[in-house]
Amino acid sequence: MWMKRLFFMLIVRPLLLLVSGIRADGLRNLPKDGPAILVANHNSHLDTLAIMSLFPVSLLPKIRPVAARDYFFGSPLRRFVSEKLIGIIPLDRRGIQKSGKTHPLQPMLDALDRGEILIIFPEGSRGEPGKMKPFKSGFAHLAKMRPDVPVVPVKIGGTDRSLPKEEALWVPFILDIDIATPYHYGNDIRDFTQIIERCFHADR
Repeated sequence: MWMKRLFFMLIVRPLLLLVSGIRADGLRNLPKDGPAILVANHNSHLDTLAIMSLFPVSLLPKIRPVAARDYFFGSPLRRFVSEKLIGIIPLDRRGIQKSGKTHPLQPMLDALDRGEILIIFPEGSRGEPGKMKPFKSGFAHLAKMRPDVPVVPVKIGGTDRSLPKEEALWVPFILDIDIATPYHYGNDIRDFTQIIERCFHADR
């Protein structure tokens, strides 16, 4: 855990401050502790780092982004960065394992039961700059299984220009992050997914 704290204190936060800068609205809505589910739009690898940088260093060990196992754990270096420095929970995009014994959401449920804070990108992979893909309902299934856990929409702007998909050059653009008030699961997975998705299309 100390490596994660040092990584953000000495590398991530200084770079975000010097190269981009973050303009955040609704910081009061960030969870002060877990369990919680943050749902965010996704256009860049900067999205995860920008969201995590908003939290106090003492809380970083509890912040657990969810990302694709095949990409982020595909090489020893990526695995080290993903596991030790960022704390990613790997998601098997193939779904339930062949044995049929392990549900793909179980690692996330376990994390919530430990009082951790998940960061989920329901679009799946990074989309085209400035465009949102329809939300998948995985986070709503989690919320249904843990209805007392708050779901917080986090809208990110600027990362698609600062570090676009398939680009390696980090361009200095201000990043805008808007944190909405928390929601709790209602009575229907599809409806709840749409309620959260509408937060990203409305001006707050």
